[in-house]
Amino acid sequence: MKHPQHGNSCSDSCCLRIQNLSVSIGTETILSDINLHIHCGQMVALIGPNGAGKSTLINAILGQREYAGVITFSAPGMRHRKPPRIGYVPQSPSFDPGDPISVADLFVCCMSRRPAFLGTGKAMRRKILACLARVHGEDLMDKRVGGLSGGELQRVLLALALEPVPNILILDEPLSGVDVEGQTALMDMLDEIRKSYDLSILMITHDFGMLPQYADKAVLIDRTVVKEGAPSDVLNSPEFRQVFHTKGGQL
Repeated sequence: MKHPQHGNSCSDSCCLRIQNLSVSIGTETILSDINLHIHCGQMVALIGPNGAGKSTLINAILGQREYAGVITFSAPGMRHRKPPRIGYVPQSPSFDPGDPISVADLFVCCMSRRPAFLGTGKAMRRKILACLARVHGEDLMDKRVGGLSGGELQRVLLALALEPVPNILILDEPLSGVDVEGQTALMDMLDEIRKSYDLSILMITHDFGMLPQYADKAVLIDRTVVKEGAPSDVLNSPEFRQVFHTKGGQL
């Protein structure tokens, strides 16, 4: 179920606004004149061919890439614009199947100064369980990270990104390496999370089939914003066909 659409006014909602953003490396322009407006509660899919600048845009939002232009976040009652809390889920990292590190160990490494080899105390275990409960992953706590399926690993990474609960959740190819059944479960969970916490979700993806059902907006990037709007409109647009040299949503 998609989030209710907002009007043009931001007076009663929080939003991320990107204005006239550009990124250059030396003499090469990677992104030019990017303008985006994302409301809290919206799921926005960032699509485009390889080399289109999608990851560069994400890195700019994360503060990991210098850019020209303006990125602002506002919310009701916020007197001064300030950086939002951003949760980030990278493309699934690879773990050695034989590595003995558990999901609990991974949380300890990310959330505590206490070395994981000293064990996990009762208070930390309760906190980890609470984090995993947000993604219905309590049963994953003592599993080895290297033995997780693609869908299970995405749940763990998502649980880490939601602690603390962010204003904006950014995911880079979350469906990659996840089977079809797991993709549906993951998208259902993301839909549940954005409604429960009213946070924005910005997702890079090459898996277009589920976007009309779940995403509020698709943004086609090819070094600039080529087309944005309802996913079905973007996927069936002449701009999409021109960028991908194909028809519909199939690559």
